[in-house]
Amino acid sequence: MYAVIETGGKQLRVEVGQEIFVEKLDVEVNETYTFDKVLMVGGDKVKLGKPYVKGATVTATVSKHGKGPKVIIFKYEPKKHYHRKNGHRQPYTKLTITDIQL
Repeated sequence: MYAVIETGGKQLRVEVGQEIFVEKLDVEVNETYTFDKVLMVGGDKVKLGKPYVKGATVTATVSKHGKGPKVIIFKYEPKKHYHRKNGHRQPYTKLTITDIQL
């Protein structure tokens, strides 16, 4: 069984036992988090939501919090003596999917 969930403005296809990286959530490590915005549940029978499937939830356990790889932002205008260098590391939460309820 699999499900499509919405979190952080993105849609993810998840299965039980899968590890996913999402935008940082305000949840402590080793706690459970429940996604209630389930767009689709698949398996033997596919169930689609309009926009969400009523009563469907996906439960996950928080494994860790961290920061992604550094992204370099470099702005440059030739012959104008203008250049700016900046970096960014996006925070994330690593989750392990434990249960999909319909």
